[in-house]
Amino acid sequence: MRLGRCAKSKDIIEPLLLPQWYVNCKDMARRACEAVKNKELAIIPEEYENTWFMWLENIQDWCISRQLWWGHRIPVYLATIPGVIDHPDHNNPEHFVAGRDEAEARKNAAKKWGVAEDKIKLEQDADVLDTWFSSGLFPFSAMGWPNMDSPDLKAFFPGHLLETGGDIIFFWVARMVMMSLELTDKLPFETVFFHPMVKDEVGSKMSKSKGNVIDPLEVIDSCTL
Repeated sequence: MRLGRCAKSKDIIEPLLLPQWYVNCKDMARRACEAVKNKELAIIPEEYENTWFMWLENIQDWCISRQLWWGHRIPVYLATIPGVIDHPDHNNPEHFVAGRDEAEARKNAAKKWGVAEDKIKLEQDADVLDTWFSSGLFPFSAMGWPNMDSPDLKAFFPGHLLETGGDIIFFWVARMVMMSLELTDKLPFETVFFHPMVKDEVGSKMSKSKGNVIDPLEVIDSCTL
């Protein structure tokens, strides 16, 4: 059999099934598609529109859970309530409550189960958000959101042009568009310009893990291939 090992530490990787958190993206994807169809969002070169629609018109639920030591903690809390939930179960989504912080989650829990707030004990889920989820928040979260009156937000959001590689059209660009429309009701930018990718001699994308990367500093110093 093939034994999975960590590329860095060489430790054996033992898969473990765990419950995960998902986001239904259908409505967000529909709005992102309409923005391109209505020419509110321009994609250059236009042939990338086909890739855009391929991803978003076939959208699936997005697994946003990551079992990492860093990242934004997922804002869901496991509740313990005497006489209501005496033995909370991490595998039961009905035992969780969401909130922007613990205080809001406590209020939501009190309303959900009809108990006093001081009877509720909360434990935040240990998982963190998918990196692309946090990256998708970038255009507005870095400008003072959720305070929509933030001076930076008014001055710098939305932007005009995003320039990036076509390899992350769905992973990052589509996520920024979907989340900006959902959380601010605005497009994060007016135009997306996708540039070509610099690849190695056999057409593979350059990767540190593959070792097929050219260090620009060595090229500047006239190092030969």
